[in-house]
Amino acid sequence: MTTPIRQGQEPSRMVVALVRFTPGARTNWHSHAVGQTLHATDGVGLVGTRDGTVVRVRPGDTVICPPGEEHWHGATADTFMSHLAMLENLPDGGDPTTWLEPVTDEHYQAANQQ
Repeated sequence: MTTPIRQGQEPSRMVVALVRFTPGARTNWHSHAVGQTLHATDGVGLVGTRDGTVVRVRPGDTVICPPGEEHWHGATADTFMSHLAMLENLPDGGDPTTWLEPVTDEHYQAANQQ
């Protein structure tokens, strides 16, 4: 579930949303043209990148996803998780997110055990 918090008006392009994940839920692989900042607010979550790095996040942790980096994020298998997702729209106001394929169950299970 996503709750919009801020939709910047020119000249701001800032977008902020509170995103809640149930246990085991995660995004698809994706990237952002100008990067993304994730700030965990509740529970325990995972942020994974294509190189196999997995970061376990807890309330107060912040993860920076650089521009163009393919990544995914979600809750651990047995914990709810919420985070603030912060990014910028494109200069023309367009969506900066490129959505890709789902994270496989096998990949998620391996990440959850790290």
